[in-house]
Amino acid sequence: MTYRNWLTTGVVCAAIAFVIATGAFFHSQQPASADRRAMVLAVDPQPLVAVTKAGERSFSVEIADTSAEREAGLMFREEMADDHGMLFVFEEPRDVSFWMKNTPMPLDLIFVGQDGRIRAIKQGEPQSEAMISPGEPVRFVLELKAGTAARGGIEDGDLLRHPAIGTAHN
Repeated sequence: MTYRNWLTTGVVCAAIAFVIATGAFFHSQQPASADRRAMVLAVDPQPLVAVTKAGERSFSVEIADTSAEREAGLMFREEMADDHGMLFVFEEPRDVSFWMKNTPMPLDLIFVGQDGRIRAIKQGEPQSEAMISPGEPVRFVLELKAGTAARGGIEDGDLLRHPAIGTAHN
């Protein structure tokens, strides 16, 4: 009986060693920032719409609504379509600060209140550790390629519509 227990223990240890040696272990689909790879979230099926004086502008968006997703954001992302962005959703309005460390693309950071209205638009410089903040509590932040807001006529006070924003202030 003792021989069988030792044999079983040996087989289990050998199996664990094999898994570790071959790298055949489970890992997250979303790499941590230490991986130096871009996190890519699923594109939300509903477009985000910016309602401007010049008309409506639609964007496909990834939704970052967990702490880990918000922390990784667009880090290490080297390219993104002009009509694509990432919407950061916070549980409640709060003072937020962003930085561009490990982000090689210049970005527009659009800070949005609980009501879906744009409170501030700031530019983010690639690889910068400078803090970017709207100076007031916000509930959402939309990151787009740099210059997208200006080209689309998106300004302070414009309304953003999306189910994640719509459910926040209803």
